[in-house]
Amino acid sequence: MSKPFPPEFFRRLDDSDDEAFYSMPRLVVHIDEGAIAKVREIYAHLLPKGGAILDLMSSWRSHLPEDLNPSRVVGLGMNRAEMEDNPALTEIVVHNLNREPRTSFHDAEFDGAVVTVSVQYMTRPLEIFVEVGRVLKPGAPFIVTYSNRMFPTKAVAIWQSLDDFDRSKLVARYFMESRAFEKIDFISRTGPTDPPSDPIWAVVGYRIREALT
Repeated sequence: MSKPFPPEFFRRLDDSDDEAFYSMPRLVVHIDEGAIAKVREIYAHLLPKGGAILDLMSSWRSHLPEDLNPSRVVGLGMNRAEMEDNPALTEIVVHNLNREPRTSFHDAEFDGAVVTVSVQYMTRPLEIFVEVGRVLKPGAPFIVTYSNRMFPTKAVAIWQSLDDFDRSKLVARYFMESRAFEKIDFISRTGPTDPPSDPIWAVVGYRIREALT
């Protein structure tokens, strides 16, 4: 069995309340257009069409492909104004997962879940991944995408200490140690493009089909 993560792994330069940091709307995207296209391509390939999607740590844009045609997209994030301006969302939930990983969603409510360029801000990732597993239907994908950008004062210490390759292994460990996911896979979209764009990586796991114990 893996050793538990030391608490200092999830300390941040700014450990003040997240509500204060995210109180000001940031109506900007945090990766460039080329990287957004890569994220959309990954989501188009892995998310089920017509399903109910949970967009964790949601904000101004969700980067979902236009032809996904989801039945609903629930944005769970910290800033209502940002999410109200997000055309992809059909529902909005203001909730701080670092304060309370448990949500009010029903068991097996969603057909897929994503967290886009925000996993580096999770201070309680194992609890959050367990919760995502609870609200996903068996076999549903949870896709974590990230780039090399971040708010350095809010990114956790372990994330900042690793290189991009080892960050993928860290996210995979979140999946595995939550005991809620199987068939964990890695995706890299870091090759040269014209024009150049931000690199994108993804780690995906699928909700286990057996009952959690």
